[in-house]
Amino acid sequence: MLSYAAIFVSTLIGFSLLLNLWRFIKGPHMLDRIIALDTMYINAIALIILLGIFLETTLYYEGALLIAMLGFVSTSAVCKFILRGDIIE
Repeated sequence: MLSYAAIFVSTLIGFSLLLNLWRFIKGPHMLDRIIALDTMYINAIALIILLGIFLETTLYYEGALLIAMLGFVSTSAVCKFILRGDIIE
């Protein structure tokens, strides 16, 4: 039963990634693109954790943590660049 649930949830997350990609490409403003990119990071983390649950290994959790840290730092850097025009002052 868990394998069917994992396949169903991964399909929904994949569809969510496609919708985020559409918003990233089509977004009328830069803020829409940043939010779509940040949401894509969150969906990628969810897929990696789901893969770790499906394969019954803890190795993928460290990868998800690494992507979460990189996603936070990159979103913060892009927002700072848009607001100030420079990342490091």
